[in-house]
Amino acid sequence: MRLLQHLDVTATLDTVTSLSLAFLLGGLVGLERQYRQRTAGLRTNVLVAVGAALFVDIAMRFHAHYGGTPNPLQVVAYVVSGVGFLGAGVIMREEGNIRGINTAATLWGSAAIGVAAGTGMLAEAVLGTVFVLAANTLLRPIVNAINRRPLDSDTVEVTNIVHVIVGRHRQRELMAALESALERHAYPVTDLQVTAFGEEDVEIEAVLTATSVDADAMDGMVHALQSLPGVRQAFWSPSTSG
Repeated sequence: MRLLQHLDVTATLDTVTSLSLAFLLGGLVGLERQYRQRTAGLRTNVLVAVGAALFVDIAMRFHAHYGGTPNPLQVVAYVVSGVGFLGAGVIMREEGNIRGINTAATLWGSAAIGVAAGTGMLAEAVLGTVFVLAANTLLRPIVNAINRRPLDSDTVEVTNIVHVIVGRHRQRELMAALESALERHAYPVTDLQVTAFGEEDVEIEAVLTATSVDADAMDGMVHALQSLPGVRQAFWSPSTSG
């Protein structure tokens, strides 16, 4: 039987060791995420680490038996691209703000830990876990301290974006109303995008040329847009980049 031909007690023990280490180290990363109630918590990080370890372990076993291609490095590349897709799923947009990027990056770290465990690089897997945890914990006070500092207008560029979520049947009408309102307030638009928002709605995003706006005027304009028929939600948000 082919199953008995592939049965190798020593290799199986190596697999058990690799998966156990991936489970443990992925769990340590996941515990920190779960404690902070992030989108991808304990189970997600464990699954990513164990899955990556198992894929690489299978590739190495297959390569040892048959040689040729695909080789383990190609499998590692597929793991990287697959986790990138998974990470995109945890990035959310909430009222104009992007959330979940750090969680997505943490999943990449868990996958790398799993790959190291799967290839038998146990010390590297442990070191990877230490550094991922350090990035999520030790750097947090520094980030918080920087975020509490006032913005320096000379070094920070502000991009103001108006968001309107509206039913598809009112899309053209609301785009015209939005452009008219921005013209009245003398806020020219750099970019205007329309994207699907669910099955029945679209989201209109107007990126303003102006980097400085009157917050009260913007609030009033958004409130007026919110009252128009077919508008589900309207808001504006500034984003900064140095």
